[in-house]
Amino acid sequence: MVMAEMGGVRILEGEDALTTYRFHTGSAQHFFCSRCGIYTHHQRRSDQNLYAVNVACLEGISPFDFSEVSVMDGVNHTNDTGKPTRRAGTLRFIPNA
Repeated sequence: MVMAEMGGVRILEGEDALTTYRFHTGSAQHFFCSRCGIYTHHQRRSDQNLYAVNVACLEGISPFDFSEVSVMDGVNHTNDTGKPTRRAGTLRFIPNA
């Protein structure tokens, strides 16, 4: 995922196929394609002026373009704990030779 300001995201096609899901506090909207089920983006719970966007849904970008990706603790949310979200680890992509 990458972060973008609300006004910085433009959906080029398929907006009519998006469906939303809310859970826990219901404050974050999670968007999915109603046809294939892919998660596209969500409005952040900790900062509702930001979207977290699935890079696999961005034109011209591949998730494999990133050699390392930080993995955040998705269980202990900063709005629940009052502490910054903890980095749980790192995913690494190492292409085959």
